[in-house]
Amino acid sequence: QVQLVESGGGSVQAGGSLRLSCAVSGYSDSNVCMAWFRQTPGKEREGVASIVSGGSTSYADSVKGRYTISQDNSKNTLYLQMNSLKPEDTGMYYCAAGIRLPWTAPVERGGRCVNINGYYWGQGIQVAVSP
Repeated sequence: QVQLVESGGGSVQAGGSLRLSCAVSGYSDSNVCMAWFRQTPGKEREGVASIVSGGSTSYADSVKGRYTISQDNSKNTLYLQMNSLKPEDTGMYYCAAGIRLPWTAPVERGGRCVNINGYYWGQGIQVAVSP
């Protein structure tokens, strides 16, 4: 059973930083795509950053240059370093693991994963950025 558990959220003033962590268990595939999504009230969940096992990353335009996604395979942990935070970054952040398709490798693109059969999701964690 795949489990994704986020931590590290909270409240911060604009211009500040936070680092989110996602502990991954039960998913041992060697070629995966992982991503962080964000959802705010009234809006669709949007991918903000994604990474594949080889280390290649992609970001949504809204976070480029401010967010950094990384992974520590020895700890089975995914990270999202968020700098220069803005009030519009406020929302629920979700860790996601792309579900492999047997005939193709996953790819990171535009802060999401492609060539996958959906995602496993964490429960989400709140990030609040005040002006």
